[in-house]
Amino acid sequence: MKTLRKRLVILAAVAAMNVNSARADQPHMEAALEHLRAARAELRAALPNKGGWRDRAIANIDRAIAKTERGIASAR
Repeated sequence: MKTLRKRLVILAAVAAMNVNSARADQPHMEAALEHLRAARAELRAALPNKGGWRDRAIANIDRAIAKTERGIASAR
């Protein structure tokens, strides 16, 4: 779980940096979006008994996905 959390933090940082310098062709933003969606799928597949942390992580990923999608859309 710590590795997943580190990856999400890194992906969020990369996404935030790319929003300012985004262009129509955004391979890094698109890749980050794919990774976020994969992380969400993994969390959904995990057993739900995690003291509520799994659900919070899914909610955070959903917000990160929405913000990344908005960042991509704003550069088009």
